[in-house]
Amino acid sequence: HEFHPGISVKRDNEGLEIDLLVVNDTDAILVEVKSKLTQRDVDEHLQRLAKFKRLMPRFRDVKALGAVAAMIVPNEVASYACRQGLFVLVQSGENVIILNDAEFTPQIW
Repeated sequence: HEFHPGISVKRDNEGLEIDLLVVNDTDAILVEVKSKLTQRDVDEHLQRLAKFKRLMPRFRDVKALGAVAAMIVPNEVASYACRQGLFVLVQSGENVIILNDAEFTPQIW
């Protein structure tokens, strides 16, 4: 596994910033990290995911997944992110938990 924090890419007058990229041989997970997650943050991350393989072509053959992580995630924002196919990670005491339920199916980019 590879962990790449704070990635910034510029290509063809377009940019992409990823808070955390976790990669293995078959999958890549792009994680957006916030203190308080908003719907706008989710929408911006979806845009990031849409251009990930085009701006980082060395990852074109992996299955790309998305996740959002925050200390504070309002219920409506968590539900929205789940409906968009993103994993939702939140702080719970000293741990981080995944809010998605057992019926969740992640979106693949």
